[in-house]
Amino acid sequence: MASVYKTFLVTAGMFGVMAALGYTTKTDLTKFGSIMMMGLFGMIIAMVVNMFMHSSTMEYIISVAGVLIFTGLTAYDVQKLKRIGSGAGMESGDANIRKLSILGALTLYLDFINLFLFLLRFLGDRK
Repeated sequence: MASVYKTFLVTAGMFGVMAALGYTTKTDLTKFGSIMMMGLFGMIIAMVVNMFMHSSTMEYIISVAGVLIFTGLTAYDVQKLKRIGSGAGMESGDANIRKLSILGALTLYLDFINLFLFLLRFLGDRK
């Protein structure tokens, strides 16, 4: 259980730093997000191929790629949510903005969970 707690703290720290970076940066991360999404699809294909190959080296590479991809997607998704929030203005009761906010929160939740799972592959004690 100690390795799960340690991994959770590391994940929370990484997520918090990348969320703050995505919120405060002036750089547009739209192209970066597109590259991260392409990397995500490539990683999914590599995971399917590795299901048949059972390569431990490939699993390690996939885990490294997963950590990098979901760390980058965290900053991109926070900036995307910031743009949605700033576009809301005074019309915060609009149903579309609420739907986009919920979808954005779900995206950040999935980023956190996937980052945690990929980090758990590194930091978890397997017994």
